[in-house]
Amino acid sequence: MAAHPIGVHVGPGLTEDNELDAGGPLARAAEMGTDGVQVFLADPQGWTAPKPRPDAEALLASDVMVVVHAPYVLNVATTNNRIRIPSRKLLDRHARAAAAVGAVGLVVHGGHVLAKDDPATGVDNWRKTFARQAEDGGFAVPLLIENTAGGGNAMARDLDALARLWEAVGEFGAGFVLDTCHAWAAGWDLATVVDDVRAITGRIDLVHLNNSRDPSGSSRDRHAPLAGGEIPTELLVEVARAADCPIILETPGDAAGHAEEVAGLRAALG
Repeated sequence: MAAHPIGVHVGPGLTEDNELDAGGPLARAAEMGTDGVQVFLADPQGWTAPKPRPDAEALLASDVMVVVHAPYVLNVATTNNRIRIPSRKLLDRHARAAAAVGAVGLVVHGGHVLAKDDPATGVDNWRKTFARQAEDGGFAVPLLIENTAGGGNAMARDLDALARLWEAVGEFGAGFVLDTCHAWAAGWDLATVVDDVRAITGRIDLVHLNNSRDPSGSSRDRHAPLAGGEIPTELLVEVARAADCPIILETPGDAAGHAEEVAGLRAALG
C-alpha cells in the first residue's frame, strides 16, 4: 500500500442475505486501482447494528486500506436521551465491527445540539462518550471526528467550535477527518485550512477530498467530482499535499470515473 493511500467510498457489496456479491469492496478497489476503500457496515440512515461480514478475513488479510464510516444518524452530542444513549452504544458496536475487518479508523460526524441548547453541553457529552469508553479500554479502532457543512449548533462546523470540542476530547486521542466540501460549505479558507486545523487539533488523520456543487459558505453538503465543482481542482490537490495523510474520495461517479480521479490525483501529487 502507498505511504499515503488514496481510496474511494464504495457500497457494502453485500446481498440482502448478507452474502458477498461480485462488487465487494476488494473487487471495487481492484477495479478502480485504489489503495483503499471506505464503507458503511450497516444502513447509514438507520439504527441497525452491523452484522459480521462474510469477507472479514479477506479484508483483514488484504493490503487495501479499509476505513469505516459510522451511520449519519448517530449523534452523541445531543441532549435528546433517545438519540444520545443509543448513539453511544452503536458507536461502540461499529468500532468493534470496524476492527473485525481491519479498519484503520471509524469516521463519525461531530453532531449537534438542539437550537435551545448551549453547545457547551454537546461538547461535554462528547467528553463523556470518550471518558466512559476509556473505562472499558477505549474504542476498538481510532475514532475520527469529521467536520460538518452546516448547523449553528454543530460541534465541528466552525473552527472556534472545533477548538472547544478538541479541548474536551483531544486528551483521549480523538482523530480528525477534514472534509473539503464541508469545509468549503462552512466558509473555511482552503488555502490555509490544513494549518488552521492542525493549530487546533494537532493532527489530520484522513482527508475526504470532495469538490462542491455550491459556493463557499453555502452550508450545503452536495459533493461534486474533483474536477467538476466550485472548488478549484488545484486547490484540492494542494490540500491533499499539505495534509500528507490518507485520502478518501466521496465524489459522485462510476468506477471508470473514480479510476480516472485516483490516477489523476496520484499524478498531481507526484
